Amino acid sequence: MATLTNTIPEKTIERLSEYRRTLLSCHRQGITHVFSHVLAGIHGITAVQVRRDLMLIGFSSDTKKGYDVQVLIDYISNILDSPTPMNIAVLGMGHLGQAITKYFNGKGLKLKITTAFDVDPEKVGKTIDGIPCYHMDTFEEVVEDKDISIVIVSSPTKVAPTLVLPIINAGIKGC
Repeated sequence: MATLTNTIPEKTIERLSEYRRTLLSCHRQGITHVFSHVLAGIHGITAVQVRRDLMLIGFSSDTKKGYDVQVLIDYISNILDSPTPMNIAVLGMGHLGQAITKYFNGKGLKLKITTAFDVDPEKVGKTIDGIPCYHMDTFEEVVEDKDISIVIVSSPTKVAPTLVLPIINAGIKGC
């Protein structure tokens, strides 16, 4: 599916991701089918746009019942998700970093927060919510060792610019 993803416009990829979040919410509420005009209304676009996006990835629906929510979630996931799990690091384990970690790791996605970084001696060397926290001085080595592909920056705004160079030097592509 990776080659298909390369041919899909970036805006469509963004909308597919948004549709999936909405569909997951519908699924949790016990909704089994949804029409394009319902998805369109939630996302502030037209039903024609929803149908175009889904036709672009080769998905169609039963016009009487709408889209099967679970089948569409699976179909979009096959397009968007990496075939192998991807490791994520959080930069900054303050309140926001810890909240992101707790929220994200409960979702059962192929993206998993496995590592954290901070400069606070109270956090470095500790395990916070099951995630080991390393000092930023070791960022590049740990990223390589732990096969980190993506980072989530949750540091204070004044600190964030200093993180750009280590992120680039470590070869991180997703931030």
